[in-house]
Order: sequence, then structure tokens, then C-alpha cells
Amino acid sequence: MKISVFGAGYVGLVQAAVLANVGHDVLCVDVDAEKVESLKRGVMPIYEPGLEGLVNSNAAEGRLHFTTRVVDAVEHADIHFIAVGTPPDAQGMADLRYVYEVAEAIGQHMSRDKVVISKSTVPVGTADEIKRRIGAALQARGREDLVIDVVANPEFLKQGAAVSDCQRPDRIIVGADSDRGVQVLQELYAPFNRNREKIILMDVRSAELTKYAANSFLATKISFMNEMANLAELFDADIEMVRKGIGADPRIGYDFIYPGCGYGGACFPKDVRALKESASRVGYEPAILRAVESVNERQKRKLVANIQSCYGEDLRGRVFALWGLAFKANTGDMREAPSRALLEGLWQAGARVRAFDPEAMPECRRLYGERDDLHLVDSKEEALAGADALVVVTDWQSFKAPDFDLLRQELRDARVFDGRNLYDPQVMRRYGLRYHSIGRSPV
Repeated sequence: MKISVFGAGYVGLVQAAVLANVGHDVLCVDVDAEKVESLKRGVMPIYEPGLEGLVNSNAAEGRLHFTTRVVDAVEHADIHFIAVGTPPDAQGMADLRYVYEVAEAIGQHMSRDKVVISKSTVPVGTADEIKRRIGAALQARGREDLVIDVVANPEFLKQGAAVSDCQRPDRIIVGADSDRGVQVLQELYAPFNRNREKIILMDVRSAELTKYAANSFLATKISFMNEMANLAELFDADIEMVRKGIGADPRIGYDFIYPGCGYGGACFPKDVRALKESASRVGYEPAILRAVESVNERQKRKLVANIQSCYGEDLRGRVFALWGLAFKANTGDMREAPSRALLEGLWQAGARVRAFDPEAMPECRRLYGERDDLHLVDSKEEALAGADALVVVTDWQSFKAPDFDLLRQELRDARVFDGRNLYDPQVMRRYGLRYHSIGRSPV
């Protein structure tokens, strides 16, 4: 099948590469000329495990192409994915300008019937507006004879595991109000639907809400566990024991109940805000969503609070080693990352930071530029030099089994603040390290 994908970001690029890999002829279009030229040279605009090889192999074999020309993308295929960004606007609602620009371009250039698949995360009712805008563009051209089917097909990709999630989806949500839309999606996803039926059919609006409900529920689990972690500290309990105790209940499970220094990234914060705002606009008070957001914002300040409880409010003269800048492991993304709240809180208190992250250093430089109070170093060991204490923010694999003797020798205060509970308190005590984690008593 010939497919055009509008948007070469985390969602669009992964989807385009995976569809090409099963044999479809895919043209990926993006307005960023520099990004498109980089992709043509085989240089990825993002870090995502497995993506570079997948893109380059399919490009070399002629199944995956890149362009900035919207008219070429519309002409190339009868199936169009809209996978452009939907950043939050000033009210916290998803900004749909790029989605609608694509819709209008399709209507302005299409010369035959189309199926348009809404892949971007969008509020309920967006598919209806996409169809209306395409129809208006067709009417302006006198081409009301052309048929347009709009299908809601939200993505459920985890950054850091997006390629494997796309290749082996646990479910494929298809929201459609036409038989043709359903038939096209069933054929399109047949290679991913062989071992069991993964397609869940529903109406368009339910599909749009499913995406927001999924991300908001996962964010709720994280914030709930962080609330319990804060209580565990006050009750002199161990949140890791609590986590194991409740996770053993199959109704709860172990996923997304790890306590920490808050969630970040491109999805959870944005989607919770957007659903909260959508609820308010239809006259509903989203109390749980407001609490989830409030707890998370407080949790992002947890590490700074722990540090100041040890050293005082004024941190001038203090130097902290920081392991981890990305909002999670296996990505270079720092959007709404807990590390940003930590960095800015430490700087405000007068501290300096020596930071390392395997992938997010370029993004950190882009965000903060050159600063006297930030030194980006080449290794986690180099970050320790001259530091009073270590702060761990991201759960990269390479951080999980450090040289504890080196930590004790290098850190002037032999103290570790762990925002991801990576280490065993008893092991830290044995190595002579003072250890502050989340939801456990300091050792």
C-alpha cells in the first residue's frame, strides 16, 4: 500500500519506518527542511533505540522516502497519516494548528478519494473538524464529488521503546464511522495482527478519548505512588516494600508504581492538562486530574527539598554531581523533565552542577546554553570530581551498578540523593555512603 505520513517526529518517523519495514511504500513529509535533509543522509533527528537502522535500511531499499513538499505527499498515496505535534497552548489545551494545516492541505491538493488517519494526540471532536476542514477545501475547489474518510487511530508508544511498541502493539484502536475506513485500517495493520486479534473497533470520539484516558490513568498511578512515598517517609515505612506488596495484586500490577521525582516528557504532562482543560470546557470539574498534576509538580521539587534539608536553603559554594537529564532512560528528551526543576532549583539557591547524561547533553545545551553554574561532562565518573554529593534523576542502565567505593572517595560529603530508588540502602550504608531516596528513611 502507498502511504503518506505527515510529521517526522517521535510518532510519525517511527510509524513511517515500521510500516515501510513490512513492505508498504511510505513517503514521510515534514516542513523542517533541515530535518528532512538530515534524514535523507541517514542522520536521525531524535534518539530512539532501533530507529536509525530501521530508517536507513528501508530508505536504502526504496520503501521509505522523505520530502518537504506537501503536494507530493498528497499525490503519492490514498492513505494519509497525520502525525504532527500538538503542543500545549496558553490554556493547556492541545494546539491543533499543525493538524488543521495538514487537513486543509489535503483538501486543497487531493484529486481522488482519501482515507485520513489521525495519529496525533488530539482532543475529542478533532476528527470531525479535520473532516469538516477537508470538506470545506474541496467545496472551495468545486470537488464535492471526492470522498474523505477520517479515522482516529491513536498511538500508544513509549519513548525509549517506541520501535518495539509499534512493531508489536498490544492493541490497535480504530475509531471509524465508515466501512471503508475500517477495511483500509484492517488491511494496513494485517502484518501486526496475525497472532491474535489486536484491533479494537469503536466510534471516532471514543477512540480520541481512549488515548487521553490511557495516559492520564498511567500518570495517576505515578502520582498516587509518589503520594504514598511521601506518606511512607512520615510513617517511617519503606515505600519499596509497599510497592511490592500492592504490585503483587494482579488488579494493580507492578507497572507505573515506582516512586520517584515525578514524571515528565512530551505526553503525560501535556495530555493530563489537555484532558483537564477539555473537561472544564464542557462544564465538568476534573478533580482527580487536578490532583495528579498538583502532586507531580510538587514531586519534581522533592530532590531540591531533600538537598536543602541537609545543607540549608543557601547552597552557595556547593557543587552537585547530576546523573541524568532526560525525563526517562533511552531518550534524549528533556521536555518537562524532573532534571529541569532540579537544575533550576539548585541554581536559584546558588549551587553549581556537574551533569552527565548518555543522550540528553545536546538538548541540555540547547535549553540552557553556556552557564557558569552548569558544567556538562563526558562521563558519570567525571561528574563526581569536586562534588559535595551526587543526585540521580534518570534511571539509565549504566547508573544502576556504580562503583560505590569511587562514590565514597570522590564525593566530599559521601552523600547520594536518589530520585529513582536505584540502590539498596543497606548496600549504601556498607560502603559508607549517606543515602537519601524517595519514600524511605535516610541512611
